[in-house]
Amino acid sequence: MCAKQADLSRIQLLIMDVDGVLTDGGIIIHSDGSESKRFNVLDGQRVTLWHRAGLDSAILSGRETAATTVRAEQLGIKYVLQGCKQKLPAFEQLLKDTGYAPEQAAYIGDDWLDLPLLRRVGFAVVPAQGVEEIKPYAHYVTRAAGGDGAVAEVIEYILRQTGRWERSIERYLV
Repeated sequence: MCAKQADLSRIQLLIMDVDGVLTDGGIIIHSDGSESKRFNVLDGQRVTLWHRAGLDSAILSGRETAATTVRAEQLGIKYVLQGCKQKLPAFEQLLKDTGYAPEQAAYIGDDWLDLPLLRRVGFAVVPAQGVEEIKPYAHYVTRAAGGDGAVAEVIEYILRQTGRWERSIERYLV
């Protein structure tokens, strides 16, 4: 569902929250204190297509876990910022480090902690199960829930809308 217009042709950096975006928000805590997270394979495949299109990605999470670090490495996500209780300063530092302007960034977030970024980026996205009160700030609210293809939906939407989809999947069409 598209709520507001955005210039998707400017988007170069996709920033994703983890819990409730790349995962369903559930956390499995083992008896030794370690954690497990369930990541969606389709989301991972679309992140790969995003990179194949020559675009950058980042994770910006309020929590810090080894599972997130491992998944980011598997997917080739360059920028991984964890343990960010205040996301706006981390976002501003990320932009400074990458050289991107706020309007060149898309952000997917599902909770109140994400609102400052949703209000600043060029393309703000909230997954279907995200907090209702932040959805009016989104350019796009996904049909899929976080951890269940929301990231894949957003990536495919941006790539299709900007004419990059066919080039991203051409190796599979041969």
